[in-house]
Amino acid sequence: MKVLIATEKPFAKTAVDGIREIVENAGMTLALLENYTEKEQLLQAVAEADALIVRSDKVTRDVVEAAKNLKIVVRAGAGYDNLDLDACTEHQVVAMNTPGQNANAVAELAVGMMIYMARNQFQPGTGTELRGKTLGVHAFGDIGRLVAGLATGLGMKVYVYHHRFKGSELQTDTINGVDSPEELYKVSDYLSLHVPARPQSIGSIGKSLLSLLPTGACIINTSRKEIMNEQELEEILAERTDLKYASDVAPDNQAVLKEKFGNRVYATPKKMGAQTKEANVNAGVAAAHQIVAFLKEGDRTFQLNK
Repeated sequence: MKVLIATEKPFAKTAVDGIREIVENAGMTLALLENYTEKEQLLQAVAEADALIVRSDKVTRDVVEAAKNLKIVVRAGAGYDNLDLDACTEHQVVAMNTPGQNANAVAELAVGMMIYMARNQFQPGTGTELRGKTLGVHAFGDIGRLVAGLATGLGMKVYVYHHRFKGSELQTDTINGVDSPEELYKVSDYLSLHVPARPQSIGSIGKSLLSLLPTGACIINTSRKEIMNEQELEEILAERTDLKYASDVAPDNQAVLKEKFGNRVYATPKKMGAQTKEANVNAGVAAAHQIVAFLKEGDRTFQLNK
């Protein structure tokens, strides 16, 4: 059995070493395609692979069709919009992610971005503190829960919304659950977005919700840029000169936003959410364990295309 790691952004060496140990101890071989620049390189590399590990690399229909022996693909991370699940299903390829492995890295980035924006991107001038402010967490999965915990430790008042639960089901001694996005946005001095990119959520965050934010609010998006209606984001920032927006991955209109709104907007130069040594290793090693468990034992615990 041949396991291929295909990564435009390579794993850390310690992650690759960990993956190799797991794969080879299971009697399989490991192949690497790192820093590739052309899709044709990926198409050639997957031709003989039985299993595939990717990060943000796009596993499109043509990739799946080129991989005649492919039985499983694992996205090392939580989001999986880079996997064509329909194509995987049609070709009897099991698709998985590694939920939770990058969660702490993304949660710490979200809090770091809040501090960065609160302190005027570390430019001269008077900033504000997070203590005593209200944080709204939109989507309460692994990352949202960690963000809420970190914010509580900083002395913030935390409200959360998740579409699968009533507010009362999310209520704890330190967290206030709400029943709708509208209720969440109305109270959020800081709004932390953790909404996955699904067909129903693409472009779902726009003026109707953002206009509800309190005066001086700041939106922190460490999920996917696609969930924002970018044209309406530009419009609401023009209408509400008190609002700020920070994103892990620049919106398509970032140059326009920066020109119009200056330090009220910020985007990381390249997606940074999972860019820690620990997350790098955790996600890669988890992917390797899941591949071995599936190929050896038929374990489908994290299968996405059921």
